Amino acid sequence: MVAGSVTMTLTRVSPSVVKHSLAWVSDAAGAVSGNATTFLAGSIVSVEFVPDSGGTQPSDLYDVTLANGDGVNMLDDGAGASIGANLSNATATHKVPFIGATTTSYVRQWLHSGSYTLVVANAGNAKGGTVNIYVHEGVL
Repeated sequence: MVAGSVTMTLTRVSPSVVKHSLAWVSDAAGAVSGNATTFLAGSIVSVEFVPDSGGTQPSDLYDVTLANGDGVNMLDDGAGASIGANLSNATATHKVPFIGATTTSYVRQWLHSGSYTLVVANAGNAKGGTVNIYVHEGVL
């Protein structure tokens, strides 16, 4: 079942980094889900969450995840929470997801080439924003 909408554009920002820009608009329940998009393989180097402003500004503390085909959140913070949890509706946020970690060693989140689903919750009726995911092609 599809809720809301997602439009993705790709921009090469360096010879090895591609920006996957996902513009989203929520449905009447404040949700986005079921809109599959195709990502290039590589390591996520950073993620920007940019809320709309004015009449389409999302509700404060909205949530964003990016699910792979197995339902795993690729925006995990390494401690089982999402870096897209409880986002500000007034300020853009820049974060970096990591997996498995000790206090001194982190590994960047790897995306395989294929289908992923952006999921937004608690955004409010017909609200919007953009999630920019920067992916380094190849191994870091």
